[in-house]
Amino acid sequence: MKYLIILADGASDEPIEELGGKTPLMAANTPNIDKLCKLGVSGLLDTVPPSLHPGSEVANMMVMGYDAAKYYRGRGVLEAASMGVKTSLSDLVFRCNLISIEDEKILNHSAGHITTEEAKEIMEFLQEKLGSDKVNFYPGVSYRHLLVVDGGSDKINCVPPHDVPGTPYKEVLPTVQESDAQGTVDLIIDLMMKSKELLKDHPVNVKRREAGKPAADMIWPWSAGNTPDMPTLKELYGIESGAVISAVDLIYGLGAYAGLKGIHVEGSTGLYDTNYEGKAEAAINALKENQYVYLHIEASDEAGHEGDFKLKTKTLEYLDERVVKYVIDEVEKMEEPVTIALLPDHPTPCALRTHTRDAVPFFITKPGLEPDEVTEYNEEAAKKGAFGKIYGPEFMQTLLK
Repeated sequence: MKYLIILADGASDEPIEELGGKTPLMAANTPNIDKLCKLGVSGLLDTVPPSLHPGSEVANMMVMGYDAAKYYRGRGVLEAASMGVKTSLSDLVFRCNLISIEDEKILNHSAGHITTEEAKEIMEFLQEKLGSDKVNFYPGVSYRHLLVVDGGSDKINCVPPHDVPGTPYKEVLPTVQESDAQGTVDLIIDLMMKSKELLKDHPVNVKRREAGKPAADMIWPWSAGNTPDMPTLKELYGIESGAVISAVDLIYGLGAYAGLKGIHVEGSTGLYDTNYEGKAEAAINALKENQYVYLHIEASDEAGHEGDFKLKTKTLEYLDERVVKYVIDEVEKMEEPVTIALLPDHPTPCALRTHTRDAVPFFITKPGLEPDEVTEYNEEAAKKGAFGKIYGPEFMQTLLK
C-alpha cells in the first residue's frame, strides 16, 4: 500500500456572510475532491495540542504523526534544516519575516509578498550591517528568512506577525518568560529597531514604494527554538521511503527531520499562482518510487491571511481542477493500491486573517475501506463522518491501519 496526503494549508474557515453563510470550502466548486470524499471516510482532526499555538509547524507536525507537545522546538530550526543551514546545540534559531509597517502598525506579515530576489538583497544587506560572530541572517523564500543567535535563551515570547495585523508594532515586541532571557530579548528588539532604520531608504524599498507596493520596513523574528530530537517516520511508523513536496521551507524542514526526500518543483510560489500541475505531477512521480508522499499546497492559507475569501475559494477550485483531478486519473493507472487523504493543517479564517485551533475536516480514501455516508468535503459535512473526532497522531495511525 502507498500513501498520499494532500495538505491544503489553512483551507478550513468559518461561515462568511458574503458567501451566503457558507465557508470557502462549501462555496467552492470541487467535484473531484467531493468524488474522493464520497469514496472514503470522513472525520474531524484536532491538530493543535492545548499547550501550543496553532502554527503551521505545530499542525503539520501533528498531521505527519508526531505529537507536537513532545517534539516541537520552534519553527526556525525546521526551516534551517530545509535551507541547509547548519546549527549547533547552542544556536537559537528564529523564523525572521520581512514585514510592512504603516502608521506604526503592522500592515502585513509578508512585506507585500516581496519577491525572493528583492528579499535576498535586503537580507544580505542586513547581514553586512548587523551580522556578527553571534548574529547571522540567512535569506530564504519571499518574506520568510532565518535569524540565528549563538547562545540565546529560548525563554522568550515572540508574537507571530500574521496574528496581529493592524496592531501597533511596539505593543507586540518580544518579552521575557524568565528573567535570564532579558539579554536575548534586548538583542532581538535592538536588531528589529536597527533594521527599521536601515531599511527606510534601501533601494529595494524605494522602488517598491514608487511602484505602489508595500515596503519591507523591518524584520520580525519569531518562533525561536533549538534543535529537536525527532525520530524518522521509518523509526516511528515503519515507512520505508517517503517524499515531501511544498513551496515552504518549514515543510521541507519537517520532512528532513522525518526522513523524507524533499522534491522542489519549479514555479512553486506558495501563493494562488503556484505551479499546481507541476506539483501534482511531481507527487505522482514520487509515489511511484516511494511508499509515502506529503503534498503540501500553501495557497489557501495565504489567501486567508490576506482576508480574501474570493481568492481563497478560487485556490480551492484550483486545487480541485489542477491537482486532485490529475491525481485521481493517475492513481487509477497504478498497479499498487494507493490510500489518499486530504485535509488542512488548521483553519485560517478570512475574517480573522490568522490561524485558529478548531478541528479540521479530513477524509481518507483507501481500497477496501467501506465508505461512510458523507458525500462532500467541507467543515459541516465532516462532522457526520464515521471517524468522528480524533487527535493529532491518531490521524497517521488511522491512515496506516
